[in-house]
Amino acid sequence: MEEERFSRRFGHRPEDAEITIREGAPDEVRGAVLKMAEGDLGLSPKYLRDVLCTVLRKLPDQSNWSVYPNIWEECQNLIGECLWYKVYDFIEALYLGLKNSGNPEMATRWEELINEYFFEVGIGWQMIQGQLETRGPEAFAVSVDSARKTLEEGGFDTSRREIHEALRDLSRRPDPDLTGTIHHAMAALECTAREITGNPSATLGEILKRCSDLLPKPLDEAITKLWGYASETGRHLREGRTPRRSEAELIVGVASSCCTYLAGKIRDVR
Repeated sequence: MEEERFSRRFGHRPEDAEITIREGAPDEVRGAVLKMAEGDLGLSPKYLRDVLCTVLRKLPDQSNWSVYPNIWEECQNLIGECLWYKVYDFIEALYLGLKNSGNPEMATRWEELINEYFFEVGIGWQMIQGQLETRGPEAFAVSVDSARKTLEEGGFDTSRREIHEALRDLSRRPDPDLTGTIHHAMAALECTAREITGNPSATLGEILKRCSDLLPKPLDEAITKLWGYASETGRHLREGRTPRRSEAELIVGVASSCCTYLAGKIRDVR
C-alpha cells in the first residue's frame, strides 16, 4: 500500500485537464492503470492477472511461474493488447473484487486514484461507487453532483433516479444515447416540479404555464423553451435532427441546476 506523498499530504494537485479522451485508452493510460494497482495499492501481479483474465475471458499462461518479470509482463501484455473498453471493465472489476473480498477501504482508495488520474490527464470518465460514469466540464460536474445530493437529501427519489439514468445514457459505450440523456434529464426536472406543485400527472410545460412563480423570471421562459427543445430532440426526434453531445450535456446541466433550486426551495419552506 502506498505511503502518503508530499502532494497529497499538503493538498497540492494540478488543475483538471481539458477532456480529450472518451472513446479510447492510449498506451500510457493502460500502463498507468496497471502501475497504480501494482505500485500504489500493492496488489500482486498474480492477483491482477486473475482479474484481467476474468475480464478478458482468457486463461493465465501456465508457463509463467515467477512473479517478476514473467507474470508482471503477462499483465502488461494483457492490458496492452485488449480492446480499449476492456481497460475500463478491468478498472470496475478490480474495484468490485476488492470490495467483495473484504477490502472496502482499498476499493475506495482505488476509486480515488482512478479519479485523480483521470482528472489530471483529461479522461472523460469518473468512478462513482465503483462504476464509471461520463463526466463533462467542471460546471457540468458541479451542477450534477449538487442535484444528486440535494434530491437525495430531500427524498426526491424518482428525480434522482432520472438524473442517474441520464448519466447512464450519456455513459453508454461505445456510443452514448443522447436522446435518452435529454429525455431523462428533463424527466428529472418534470418529476421535481410535480412534487413541488402537487401536480402528479401534469407535464412540465403545463406546470410552467400554471405556476408562474415556480422559477424566477425570465428563467421560467427559458426553461419553457428548453422543454420544447427537449420534446423535439429527446422525445419526438425529427429525421436528421440528432443532438450533439455538448447539447445533451447542456440539458443535463441546466435540468440538474433547476432540480437543485426547486428542491432547495421546498426544503427552505419546510
